[in-house]
Amino acid sequence: MEAEKDIQLIRPLRKYPIIGWREWVSLSELNIQKIKAKVDTGARTSALHAFSLQPFEENGKHRIRFDIHPLQHNNNHVVTCVADVVDKRVVTDSGGHEEERYVIQTPITIAGQTWAIEITLTERENMLFRMLLGRSALRKRFIVNPARSFVSTRIKK
Repeated sequence: MEAEKDIQLIRPLRKYPIIGWREWVSLSELNIQKIKAKVDTGARTSALHAFSLQPFEENGKHRIRFDIHPLQHNNNHVVTCVADVVDKRVVTDSGGHEEERYVIQTPITIAGQTWAIEITLTERENMLFRMLLGRSALRKRFIVNPARSFVSTRIKK
């Protein structure tokens, strides 16, 4: 009886592609063709490494200019990005520290799918991954297999 219930819960999930705990993604509107993201189902919101944040107004819109090192262990490659600010929120990190962060919305491409997600901007220079892909961005799109990596695409460095 219990096994039947489990099977009924699993069947609808078959329509979702599987991704691993880390994947290459693209943020084309930010001119980031590839960035390694940690798929973090424990994080609600996605986060992107950003520094030299410069908020400004343009045509009545709140915007932000920021720099990013999209590749791990490579601080020579810098991409300057500009995006609309959709919010400013207090976010609690995994260590329990609160930080006010700018929130942008931009399309992401992973596993052949492209859709808009919200991303908070924060300093991640000392973190292993320049981007965290949170569960809000993944909801009703993928199944995460924590035993696998780079399932969706193999992008050469």
